[in-house]
Amino acid sequence: MDGMTMRTRTLGTTGPQVSALGLGCMGMSALYGEADRAESVATIHAALEAGVTLLDTGDFYGMGHNEMLIGEALRAAPAARREQALVSVKFGALRDPDGGWSGYDGRPAAVKNFAAYSLQRLGVDHIDVYRIARLDPDVPVEETVGAIAELVEKGYVRHIGLSEVGADTIRRAAATAPISDLQIEYSLISRGIEDEILPTTRELGIGITAYGVLSRGLISGHFTADRQLGAGDFRAMSPRFQGDNLRHNLDLVEALRKIAEQKGVSVAQIAIAWVLARGEDIVPLVGARRRDRLTEALGALDVTLDAADLTAIEEAVPPGAAAGDRYPAAQMAHLES
Repeated sequence: MDGMTMRTRTLGTTGPQVSALGLGCMGMSALYGEADRAESVATIHAALEAGVTLLDTGDFYGMGHNEMLIGEALRAAPAARREQALVSVKFGALRDPDGGWSGYDGRPAAVKNFAAYSLQRLGVDHIDVYRIARLDPDVPVEETVGAIAELVEKGYVRHIGLSEVGADTIRRAAATAPISDLQIEYSLISRGIEDEILPTTRELGIGITAYGVLSRGLISGHFTADRQLGAGDFRAMSPRFQGDNLRHNLDLVEALRKIAEQKGVSVAQIAIAWVLARGEDIVPLVGARRRDRLTEALGALDVTLDAADLTAIEEAVPPGAAAGDRYPAAQMAHLES
């Protein structure tokens, strides 16, 4: 795809203009099994060449590995492509050497500490969008957002984002400082934001960066019931990938496949196109780890869904149709609704 023809969207009323699709880089470092480093870098380069500008990461993805990977890719990219890249970083998740999770830290001093390390690992002088990955229950969101606002004032951060928080927290954060976007899971089978969260962000002029648009590969059209997942693969303990839940969810995929085939596109493309069609204030993040998967995802930009298509998709995969929560119970406890 010619990078000059990539469609763009704006992250809310205060955020930057970005490509209509962003690249979520987490899977290149963690949670989905082994990834090939050279292919990961090549995929980031291919995304930049295609006109993708938004690269999403977290400082805890692979305990810094993902940020260093992006930094490596940016250093090796042509100057023009490197300059177009906008990096979104999540922080706050506490890890241990065994890969365990120990909660979240949103204290102002911690915010600035996390940022200092991210800037170094990424090899940049500023972070384009900075957000805590999950709300720290012991620290008011006003304090966490206020600390990011201080980083904005000093030029280390350009825009403030939020991640996986509910309507009340969004309002409190927006009353503290301008918020560009909320990053949250949104897909055909994860539609919880539609009741309260999406109306709130639209009222306040806050954009949505939607992750999990293919539900971690579940609705990509490539996942099969007999696939063996390694111990380090998040999906091995995800409720939607277990037993009867998986079989039910893959039946939904087959219903979606019939619609995709009628339009001459892939299941992944129609699933991404559905998210794109939900509004100009929504930017889907695709988690491609390989160039072929990236190419397929970018093809969603050429898919036009008319009213009849949208009706057929809604009938095939209605709201609430998925079996199983999107995270194990312990992680669901950290999410606001």
